[in-house]
Amino acid sequence: MPIFEFRCLKCNEVFEILKVSTGDEVEMRCPNCKSEDFERVMSTTSYTVGFGKGESKSPTVESRQCASGTCTTMEFPGHSRT
Repeated sequence: MPIFEFRCLKCNEVFEILKVSTGDEVEMRCPNCKSEDFERVMSTTSYTVGFGKGESKSPTVESRQCASGTCTTMEFPGHSRT
């Protein structure tokens, strides 16, 4: 059951839409102003990687300005970009 998060381009309200299956028809409107003009946003998460014996590490988060506003990159422990 994916939950999608959106930001209304008219009133800046951030809201979620739950879509249970691909055949479901879901009302795609801002619950605040009823606008159909919105964009999908990346949902925030809480993530911890365990390494045994109680040791855990969190991902590194880097935010920067980009053409569409603020862009965020997450690097997870144990993942290599090579």
